[in-house]
Amino acid sequence: MNRRNTLFALLALGASPLAAEAQQAGKVYRIGYLRAARPPEIWITALHQGLRERGYVVGQNVVIEYRFADGRIEQIPRLVEELVRLNVDVILPVAGAPALVAQKVTKTVPIVFVGVHAPVEIGLVSSLARPGGNITGMALTSVDLGGKRLELLKEVVPKLRRIAVLWRPENRANQVQLKEAESAARVMGMQLQLLPISGPEDFEPALKAARGADGLFQIDDPLFVTHRTRVVELTARSGVPAIYGFREYVESGGLMSYGTDVPDLFRRAATLVDKIFKGAKPGDLPVEQPTKFEFTINLKTAKALGIRIPNAILLRADHVIE
Repeated sequence: MNRRNTLFALLALGASPLAAEAQQAGKVYRIGYLRAARPPEIWITALHQGLRERGYVVGQNVVIEYRFADGRIEQIPRLVEELVRLNVDVILPVAGAPALVAQKVTKTVPIVFVGVHAPVEIGLVSSLARPGGNITGMALTSVDLGGKRLELLKEVVPKLRRIAVLWRPENRANQVQLKEAESAARVMGMQLQLLPISGPEDFEPALKAARGADGLFQIDDPLFVTHRTRVVELTARSGVPAIYGFREYVESGGLMSYGTDVPDLFRRAATLVDKIFKGAKPGDLPVEQPTKFEFTINLKTAKALGIRIPNAILLRADHVIE
């Protein structure tokens, strides 16, 4: 079979022309996917989609080695070392803690992080324009989302004054987010009730303490994402209207969310991975920031809480769950 016919045969099997060319070269790339716990399936699907758009088909010319720490951060260094021994071409850590560990363990394997809050402030990169070293990636926020979330919550709950805040103090990125939320709350005349979380066992007592608050605001953290179903369930018991950072909480029964379109970050991360596969140095590739944000409302939850969502708010929502 000649080269042209080979390409057509591959296309008939669903491979793109770029994928076909890469297969001609015979190179199979390896990505090490690293996270503290298993992510929502849509995040992995989005990464696969982004790779396909760049000509890579998982299982054909690219292999993804998944490593999850099952919520045990202390296991992450060992998992990074495993990926290094496997000679992966790129390590893709999700969130700040895995990214910081990966950066500490290896100075040679390229790193493309995804979903990291304040990468400069937590010491992950030198600057967004020139991250330096063997690292680049996709930041999670580019604007003060805390203030925007508080504004949306107040529009839905006009009496909003005392707000319970779930946060994880040991996460440096949480500290940055909390400062932004505190600044916005002062301007809006709100009082924050801080509810620190160290592990899953803290959710129930913290959310019991939240009862009586006018609303609940959750700082973004991988621990909360992993246990989002439990968090939403306990918040419902408390009877407090809450706003979250990701749509997945609302799909699990939360009232509403406003934040970065995380699947879009994974699709775009594939472009950085592709550039590194083609020889680019990670430290020369600017850290990219989110360009898509989404607002989601769950009308069933609003009804259960006795809240009427104004039509003006519904019209602004990207997703309405009924």
